[in-house]
Amino acid sequence: MQNNNEVLLKVEHLCQYFRLGRKDLKAVDDVSFEIRKGETFGLVGESGCGKTTTGRSIIKLYDITSGNVYFKGQRIGAGIRSYKDAISTARSEASKKIKALRAEKNVDSARKAEIQEEIKKINEELGAIVDKNRALIKDAKVDSKKVDQEYAKSLLKALEAEYAEKFEAAKLDDKKLAELKKEYKNRCKIAKKSKLVTQIQMIFQDPIASLDPRMTVRDIISEGLVIKGVTDKDYINEKVYEILDMVGLVPEHADRYPHEFSGGQRQRIGIARAVIMQPEMIIADEPISALDVSIQAQVINLLNDLRERLGLTILFIAHDLSVVKYFSDRIGVMYFGKMVELADSDELFKNPLHPYTKSLLSAIPLPDPVYEKQRVRIHYNPIAEHDYSVDTPSFREITPGHFVYCNDAEEKEYKQLIK
Repeated sequence: MQNNNEVLLKVEHLCQYFRLGRKDLKAVDDVSFEIRKGETFGLVGESGCGKTTTGRSIIKLYDITSGNVYFKGQRIGAGIRSYKDAISTARSEASKKIKALRAEKNVDSARKAEIQEEIKKINEELGAIVDKNRALIKDAKVDSKKVDQEYAKSLLKALEAEYAEKFEAAKLDDKKLAELKKEYKNRCKIAKKSKLVTQIQMIFQDPIASLDPRMTVRDIISEGLVIKGVTDKDYINEKVYEILDMVGLVPEHADRYPHEFSGGQRQRIGIARAVIMQPEMIIADEPISALDVSIQAQVINLLNDLRERLGLTILFIAHDLSVVKYFSDRIGVMYFGKMVELADSDELFKNPLHPYTKSLLSAIPLPDPVYEKQRVRIHYNPIAEHDYSVDTPSFREITPGHFVYCNDAEEKEYKQLIK
């Protein structure tokens, strides 16, 4: 367990809705959590609960509907659609009210004056809502551009300080100085193109679909470096061979195509593609679910080894609770797009509070025939378990670090259970 309290990633009221005709599919609905530097945060839940969508929204593969995502204290993602929807809704409602007022018949002059006053007030309120939401949209767009500019400036500043000493040491050697200046120029060019979000990389669930069958392993792994602006082929080859060795493959694999590898080897290629970018954080989206059981342990041990060696922070998405317990420091449980419980790994298994968490834990099989005969499955029925018709729920801290989605009555009950 990491003792570092520095928050690397902060997700704040994240919502990700997808349009289905006139309705919205709420894939992720008001999810908030923090991931500290150096820890592994497990995100669990059954298929379709929004785990993968959360990971993809964080890394900006999707434009989030509403909420904010902060990385290293900088806002890298903001939901603009919710502000646009608020403007559209306000205009629609204002139009209906004005139309209803103007439809009034047989009104005297006093009532006409009142109607004009009401219409003026409605338009003023509408203007205030539009101005407010437009300002929020502008701030979100400015933050998105500004964070990358500031990140590029910080990299350039660090390079300037690094090469100032090198230039001073090599000032008497013209050849070496020329080489250093060329190297400095190339690295500055790369730094200018760098974005903060590239410090988060993703390992995808399907090791077959996530690799381009027309590209060699060398091209797949080095693609990120090429996009950043690295053009030195010798440097690219050196890094590719180094990363291949790190993930348990050999340099000869670099010139092969994805179809020539097994599932476990393909997933190692996906891990290498993420690691070569030297990220601070990796989102591992069910990296072992498509693999044979005998290979799963190897991939988990590889991720553990990389975390220790490179100081990585990992968001580990899975539905296998036994694996998550072994691998994660803290665990968040998702159900139907919402985070229903969040706690330290040991605490969650020792004191599960939410009925859905208890249901998940009761489904874990153990290689013990006596226990299996006695094991009772707990079935979760949200309609029977909760009454939110009057007392609405929210995400609340029951004990330090242990959060549950509940209402006032449930909170009181959970606190008594902990005692």
